[in-house]
Amino acid sequence: MHKILTTEPFESQEGFPNTGAFLDSVEQIRKKVQSSLVKESQIEMGQFLTSLPVARLMAGMFTHLPSEIRLVDAGAGIGSLSAAFITQAIQTDPAPKSIHLTAFELDTAMIPGLERTYLACQKVCRSFKIECDYVIKQEDFIKASVDVLLGKDSLFPIQQPHFNCAIMNPPYRKINSDSQTRRLLKSIGIETTNLYTAFLWLLIRQLDPESELVAIIPRSFCNGSYFRLFRLDFLKTMAVRRIHVFEKRDKAFQEGEVLQENIIIYAVKTEDHQQKVIITSNNDPADEDFITRQVEPEQLVYPDDPDAYIRIVPDQMGHQISIQMDSLRTTLKDLGITASTGRVVDFRARNLLREKPDHEVIPLIYPGNFHNGYILWPCDNIKKPSALSAEEGVKELAIPADYYVLVKRFSSKEEKRRISAAIYDPSRIPAKRIGIENHVNYLHRRYGGLSENLARGITLYLNSTLVDQYFRQFSGHTQVNAADFQKLKYPTETQLLELGNYTGSQFPGQDEIDKLIEEVLALNDEGKNQNAINPIRAKKRIREALSILQILNVPRAQQNDRSALTLLALLNLKANTKWSEANSTLIGVTEMMDYFRDYFGINYAPNTRETVRRQTIHQFMQIGLVLANPDNPSRPINSPKTRYLIDESALKLFRSFETSDWDGNLRDYIRKATSLNNLQVRERSMPMIPVSLPDGEGMFL
Repeated sequence: MHKILTTEPFESQEGFPNTGAFLDSVEQIRKKVQSSLVKESQIEMGQFLTSLPVARLMAGMFTHLPSEIRLVDAGAGIGSLSAAFITQAIQTDPAPKSIHLTAFELDTAMIPGLERTYLACQKVCRSFKIECDYVIKQEDFIKASVDVLLGKDSLFPIQQPHFNCAIMNPPYRKINSDSQTRRLLKSIGIETTNLYTAFLWLLIRQLDPESELVAIIPRSFCNGSYFRLFRLDFLKTMAVRRIHVFEKRDKAFQEGEVLQENIIIYAVKTEDHQQKVIITSNNDPADEDFITRQVEPEQLVYPDDPDAYIRIVPDQMGHQISIQMDSLRTTLKDLGITASTGRVVDFRARNLLREKPDHEVIPLIYPGNFHNGYILWPCDNIKKPSALSAEEGVKELAIPADYYVLVKRFSSKEEKRRISAAIYDPSRIPAKRIGIENHVNYLHRRYGGLSENLARGITLYLNSTLVDQYFRQFSGHTQVNAADFQKLKYPTETQLLELGNYTGSQFPGQDEIDKLIEEVLALNDEGKNQNAINPIRAKKRIREALSILQILNVPRAQQNDRSALTLLALLNLKANTKWSEANSTLIGVTEMMDYFRDYFGINYAPNTRETVRRQTIHQFMQIGLVLANPDNPSRPINSPKTRYLIDESALKLFRSFETSDWDGNLRDYIRKATSLNNLQVRERSMPMIPVSLPDGEGMFL
């Protein structure tokens, strides 16, 4: 028996549990355990603990809790998810009569904290006269589940547990093909490559009909061939009701330095697959400003898609991008083009690698050779061998030097783009053959390269914001696989050749690329839909507003899309409106949110009104950008009729954005804007607290 640590008091003066203090105490347990984890061991087990904001978000997704709850938490850690679920359950009307908790946790280091959390859960439930008991199973969830699922069909069937609710943050780690885990899964007909899909697959087989499931998992299962069988079974068995995405991929598990893009999925084990799916998103689990959208099930998974890709589109701009891409009909097969992965795996071809070319120049192309839309070789920034030797064995690795479209297979979190393409131009590099490293995909025709203009046109198209944003809708990978290019639709060959005419020795900039795509493909024909949002221009306008806020050095908490949209609403600027046409308009917070939705396709949840007022407008007033109630100064600031107006001097500045007057106006404004200067001075002079990080590095907060 593990030693039970003393729990801190979390009761209110009335004797009822203070749920905030209860969850805070659980969070302290998690942080203490998190800080003691050995990174190598954590990676080996695929173990990333759930923070309190994420746990609260997940627990809040359950909608129809039964009176007798049988909850399972597989990979429970220290029980943060169960604790958040309990807090949600006791506030349900009517409250459940009983709750039975079952936790699976293999790691011995987690058990004391898990027992402590579950004892506290039990105490909270009993304070509300809800029966609560629990069982902690320190065993391998996969083995235990396989035993149950095999045993129920045996001569002496094992009694199967009955679960009607599940909440989980399963481990994330690849499963080796020759491992015992893989063999166990095969014994019940499950073929999958990662622990998280194995946990989910096993769990949904053990849920009772109409059970609810909430899980935080990598988004990688949404596309690709590795997870196809899991997707098909999951979507057949479970009806997805809600998906939550984080706009920034490093926020959900930032303490564990997880860069995998994660989503929270809420699904019900039911035969009713007709209900709409709610898609929500925000930057950070702790943020209150949720973007929300409802979609039909056939918008989430196209009925005619045999691979059942899950397409997550959180706003109307993304939907408009889908419509534009769906208007394109050409496939790579139609173009007679094949997508392949580079043949050279450098550690397997060490005998052929050379720092410098020998008697035949055979360049070896890495992702680092991508430079402004073209392949640059040699490249001083690459600290790897830059050439292949013309020895026996290179024939299978090298391909003829010709025009190709090369695409990086991986994107880091710092990169703004998921798809980065470049042209291999044989006239720029003196070589008869080239080697393409395995971290690079390339597009080619079966018996050689592409025509020069076609290569240029495809590269320009793949580097467009349209393609990048569309690709993000169905791919949660940092990886771009050769097979993903088969899912994309392309302009006709005639259109691609026309695009190629605009690509010279200098590759166009992003704005010019997007303008060319819009004009050549006629994707935003005004006659087609007068009310349609131009998604690329809308995103560009938001990006410009955000850059202005950053230039003005507004507080970091206001350097976000919400504040950028607020500024645009105050200036009455739309996607197609020039900055010089900005005007000051009296507007309230509710009208601002309508503006976000109507002109930029971003629909915030209604309770975000207070966030806009407290976390954006209030700070805009502090720095002198905005005036409150200039039409009626006696109106209370907290009145629902409060209206806001952009300051006249700020309006003059914003009208000059992207003109020759901008720099001078900016200097004048900053010099005269005493409120902005005073706020910045106050921020710089705030007391700083010295903090020592786990690696010994010091910093001030």
